[in-house]
Parts: sequence; structure tokens; C-alpha cells
Amino acid sequence: MSAVDRMSRRRRLALMASAVIAAVLLEPGTARAEPGVPLPPNGLIKDTGSGDVAAADRDFAVKVRLAGLWEIPAGEMAQKQSDDPRIRAIGKDIAAQHVVLDRMVREAARKLTIKLPDKPNQDQQGWLAEMRDAQGEDFDQIYIDRLRAAHGKIFPAIATIRTSTRNDTIRKLAQRANQFVMTHLTLLESSNLVDYEALPTAPPPAVATQGGGGGGPALSAAAQSAPASTINLPLVGGLLAVIVGLAFFVGRSVLGDPRRRRRRYRSRY
Repeated sequence: MSAVDRMSRRRRLALMASAVIAAVLLEPGTARAEPGVPLPPNGLIKDTGSGDVAAADRDFAVKVRLAGLWEIPAGEMAQKQSDDPRIRAIGKDIAAQHVVLDRMVREAARKLTIKLPDKPNQDQQGWLAEMRDAQGEDFDQIYIDRLRAAHGKIFPAIATIRTSTRNDTIRKLAQRANQFVMTHLTLLESSNLVDYEALPTAPPPAVATQGGGGGGPALSAAAQSAPASTINLPLVGGLLAVIVGLAFFVGRSVLGDPRRRRRRYRSRY
């Protein structure tokens, strides 16, 4: 291979390496890969029962209790009446996790003197009756539809309580419930049976009022539409160092040592 061919090949390799590194830097998913998402630090939230308990807090505890009262038997039915091993596994996991969450809400209720129900409400009893009468694929669809709809309703309610409650025990319960419900949504959706077109449509965003949003409607709209930054600064710094090192290496390889070039030039005569 001639010297010109070698130089051309090195330039191509350098360009390819630079393109790969640029793609890594610009790909949003790289900086926020799912395994790197941290769990909320639950240990930082006190659980002393201090703080006023609002009517919404009590209603939230009741809803958490009701969720376990029907989702635990629903998960047990999934393990017996479904022919799909994936549905059986989802039912087993959700039922087991609701046992843990139910224990948490009962402990919180004892601490705060909140009266909890001991049986599912009328709607939940109707959903369980549907499941008892179904088998195989029919059961699978009913199970996924009912649980996905229920989790979709309680999810925003958890966020409201988590951000507004004055009581530290309810605050911690809401945070833990949020983690459970997010996991259950993901498990249910992994069945590939969720009909997303049938889910309720989110209400339109509220229009910001002048002076209330720090810049008015135009600024609020721009802030809401702007994509969140996903650049990982340590990753960027490390990759930039690689680029500089690669450029230095390629430059030395292409240009060579000036002293060696002089020696080669003199050796020709």
C-alpha cells in the first residue's frame, strides 16, 4: 500500500470515529438510559405521623386500601385462569406487591386513626365478577383493561397528595405508592394488550395568565414546548477528551515525525 493510500485510509478512519462520537453525544437516549434512573430516596422522608391530616389524605389512604382489596384476588385469578405465562407472571408480581403496599397503608392508618374498608367497592366487585366468568384470552384482556384503567386513575391522585399533604406519614405512603403504581403500569403494558386508543384523553393545558408564570403566556408556552436537556456533562467531557486524543493520534500518524521526514528526504541522495 502506498503512502498516499495509507494517509487516505487514516483520514477515513478518523472521520468515521468522529461521526460515531458525535452520534453518541447527540443521541438523547444515551444520557438517560433506564438502568441509570435512580429510585426516590425514601429514607429521607420522616414517618412520625406529624402534620395535619386533610380529608384528601384520608381519602387517599382509603383508595390505596381498596386497590389492594381487589387487585390481590385479581392477580391470584390471573395465575389460575390465564393460559399466557406472561399474564400469569404479571398477576403474580402485582398481587405480591399489593400485599406489601396494603401492609404499608394499614400501618399508616393505625398511626393516623384512619378507618379503612375491609372489602372492595361495588365497581371493583363487578370487575372481579367479570374475571371469574372468563378464561384464557378473554380473561387476559379483561384483566389488563381493568387494571390499566384503574392504575391510570389513581396515578394523578397520588401525585396530588405527594405534593400537597402536610403529614409526613401520608407523604411517605404517597411516594411509595407512586413507585408501586409506576411499576404496575409498566408490567401491564408489557403484556402488549393495552388499547392505548381507548385510554381517556388528557385535558388541554391551562392557559398561563400574565404575571403569574414569570413572563406570560408566550414564555410559558415556549418553556413547555422546549425539549428537556438530556446531555450528560461527565459523558460529554470524557468523549471530548477522546476526540482530542484521537485527533492528536491521527495527526501524528498522517503527518509523521518531522525529523523522520527529513531523514527520509536526505536518504534519497
